[in-house]
Amino acid sequence: MKIFAIGMNYIQHNKELDGALYKPEKPVVFTKADSALLKDHKPFFIPDWSEQVDYETELVVRISRLGKSIPQRFAHRYYDAVTVGIDFTARDWQRQARQQGQPWEICKGFDGSAVIGDWVEMEKIRDIQALHFHLNINGATVQEGCSSDMLYKVDELIAYISQFFTLKTGDLLYTGTPVGVGPVHVDDHLEGWLEERKVLDFNCK
Repeated sequence: MKIFAIGMNYIQHNKELDGALYKPEKPVVFTKADSALLKDHKPFFIPDWSEQVDYETELVVRISRLGKSIPQRFAHRYYDAVTVGIDFTARDWQRQARQQGQPWEICKGFDGSAVIGDWVEMEKIRDIQALHFHLNINGATVQEGCSSDMLYKVDELIAYISQFFTLKTGDLLYTGTPVGVGPVHVDDHLEGWLEERKVLDFNCK
């Protein structure tokens, strides 16, 4: 199983991170190790080697068939479910990596950093590019987004990534985070919502 993730895919988040509204020339793609996956509402253990671990709430798509060099017009055939996930980021390590032009594996791919909620089958979804989602921490909404605001849409991302990687059944695609990221703390309770469905519910330790 491969975990793909997209950076800089919501314009207001790009301003939040870099101080400017912009769209990358190409999708910003990175990967997470399979040991990053955290599911079944298990707790997230904040690593002691980072001074700031941020939540990034995202729509996550589940790949459902083998594919390579997939045309965009056929990309919708290659995923069968969607959920809300958290791309946890060791922000202090990421800042250093960006400044020094180093890769993101540690700050993005560490154990437990890819949280996924309960899957919602695509037949229950009206339009994957019109989905509202939000994250509550300790009962208060801290981040909201809508997939219509993605700079690169889901089908575009699948077509792009499949040029370089063979997609396989069970691979995951984190599609980027909207504005509103922030740090988590011990004993925080996180709940993620996909439209009216609560699909994510876990605690930080």
